[in-house]
Order: sequence, then C-alpha cells, then structure tokens
Amino acid sequence: MSTTQQLQDFAQQVRRDIVRMVHAVKSGHPGGSLGCNEFLTVLFQEVMEYSTDFKMDGINEDLFFLSNGHISPVYYSVLARSGYFPVKELATFRILNTRLQGHPTTHEGLPGVRIASGSLGQGMSVALGAAQAKKLNGDTKLVYSLHGDGELQEGQNWEAIMYAAGKNVDNYIATIDYNGQQIDGSTDQVMPMGDLKAKFEAFGWIVLDIEKGNDIESIKNGLAEAKSLTGQGKPVCILLHSEMGNGIDFMMHTHAWHGKAPSDEQLEEALRQNPETLGDY
Repeated sequence: MSTTQQLQDFAQQVRRDIVRMVHAVKSGHPGGSLGCNEFLTVLFQEVMEYSTDFKMDGINEDLFFLSNGHISPVYYSVLARSGYFPVKELATFRILNTRLQGHPTTHEGLPGVRIASGSLGQGMSVALGAAQAKKLNGDTKLVYSLHGDGELQEGQNWEAIMYAAGKNVDNYIATIDYNGQQIDGSTDQVMPMGDLKAKFEAFGWIVLDIEKGNDIESIKNGLAEAKSLTGQGKPVCILLHSEMGNGIDFMMHTHAWHGKAPSDEQLEEALRQNPETLGDY
C-alpha cells in the first residue's frame, strides 16, 4: 500500500511525463490526460490487482480498458511507471513505428494495452465482454473502464449501458471523466448531457460521485466504495468530477488544451510548477 504522499509524488511525475511527451512531438492530448492523472495513479498503484507479466487473457487479474484513447499520454506514463514497460520508452511517444501510438493500439504488443481505442464509444462494449468472460470462467476479479463525458454522445455507449444492467454485469466498474469539456467547447455547448446520474440509474446502474476528482484521498475512498458495491446484481458507475488540465494552472478551466502541445516556454513553466519526484525518462 502506498502513502498519500507517495501517490501524490507519482502523480506529479506523471504530469511531467505528459507535458514532456506531448511537447516533444508537438502533438497529443494533455488536457484530459492531466485531468485523469490522479484517478489512474490510484487505480494502478493502489486498487487493481494485476501482474506486469502481461498476458492478453488477464485471467485472475483485474482488467482495465481505456475507452477515451486520446488521453494516451497519462495511460502510457502510468503503465510504464507501474512496471509494464521501461520508462525510457516514453521518449518514443508518437514517433514513427513506436509502440506508443497517439491512440493505443494492440498490434505493436505494448504491455498493458488490451484494446485499440482511437474511436470513441466502444470501450464499454469490450469491457462488458471481458467482465462476462470472467463470470463464465469463475474468475472473481473485476473489470474497470474509463470514458470521457463527451464520449457518451456516441450512441453505442447507451446500448452497452442498457446491456450491462439487463445482463446483471455486477463485476464491472465504469468511470466517467466528468470534466464538462470536449474538443470544441463545454459539453453543455456542444451537446448537453443532462443529469448523468439519473440517466445511469434509470438504466439500472448503481451510481456514485467522486466530487473531488483530482484529490487522492477522495479517489481512494470512492474506488473502495465502488468495489464494495460490486456483486449486487448491478453494474457500478463512478462520476469522476475532474478538472481538465489539472496541476498546471494555465491549462485548467478551459477546453483549449484538449489537443494542443505546449510551447518551449509553456513546457518550462509547467515543469516549474511540478518539480521532479521520481526521475524523468
């Protein structure tokens, strides 16, 4: 078990990784990556039970599926710093023939990546299949997934949401990155989401909120509660109230950094705000 300070140090180093990776190739998605940093830090460092001796079937392991695949920088950093592959490989992000494509893919064989998730809206369907396979195999471990709130504008999600409850997939926890932002503006401007909690509950899910979606302790408590609610005949949804661009002041409170690389000066400022804790790659 990690202390809160250790988890905060881990997350701070991941922030450095994110901005350095995106800056190096002048391409990528730092905003959502920074917003989901603390969540993925706690999930991989504290909550999930897994082996870094990666096998695609994931038998007797908790599984994670990233549906909003554009936030690959945070995913790659957390995987590398959790031991799935060498941290130095982060320097190959988005370079030709790298295993660290802009959106995660499987044909390069990157440990930790189980699905290609460049196209939004598909991750829940895959995660549900994995969760049902675990039930069929008598495997008691859980399946987790992460989705953007704007991603829920894709219709396939709602078929999967209906299916999950209809088939009592209760070994599954889906988290929605509820930051209210997407590439063209706020979700309220682009396509109002309405009351997501009421919608998931109407579809038959158990729903809980993590109001402080970038606070380590709140995330730990929220995930512990979510785990305690599994096995009750219903899928579980977490609404993670995060801040896009969290931890770098000029990237917060705006959708502008959804898919934009920092300049040399902006990188320097971002790194100044987040001193090195675990060593750069």
